[in-house]
Amino acid sequence: MERILKRIKTNVMVSAFICMTLGIILVVWPGLSVKVVCMAIGVVLVINGISRLMNFIFGRDGSVFSQMNLIMGIIITVIGGWILFQPGTIIAMIPILVGIIIVIHGINNLQQTMSLCQSRYDKWWVALLLALVTIGFGVLLIFNPFAAVDTLIRFIGIFLIYDGVSDIWIMSRVSKNVKEVRQEMEALTVDGKEIE
Repeated sequence: MERILKRIKTNVMVSAFICMTLGIILVVWPGLSVKVVCMAIGVVLVINGISRLMNFIFGRDGSVFSQMNLIMGIIITVIGGWILFQPGTIIAMIPILVGIIIVIHGINNLQQTMSLCQSRYDKWWVALLLALVTIGFGVLLIFNPFAAVDTLIRFIGIFLIYDGVSDIWIMSRVSKNVKEVRQEMEALTVDGKEIE
């Protein structure tokens, strides 16, 4: 279990830092050519998707997280490849694609929130709020209510930064909670042996 959690945590952290880095670039330099932004998003998505697929291939254990890695890995790699090979035709779809990815991240965060709730973590509702806000941001991007490209690019950047930060926070709570549960179990085991 610890090994699986460590692998998931690494994957989430890498993905979060990639999202935040790309988000900062989009916020600070929105005037970059949309094609360059498009290609950068494609490269990041392909790398992230392949990373998830490698995690599935080398860490296949039949768990829900492992299967989620496979599904998300395929989706993200295909979207990234499509953006790389069709940057001209895909420009108008950038907000929709980023929105879909953010919604997927939000759904992933919801799964982690359920884990916190089931293990009776007292602030699980904060993770739930973050997950719902992430999904809301993604849905907002999918319906693309913004006309100005610079504003849109900045908005995508802000969403990516938020998504990365919320992923890190939720994963840190899940990790902390698992450690606390493990320590409680070990304490009960030690106490049980002393009574005998």
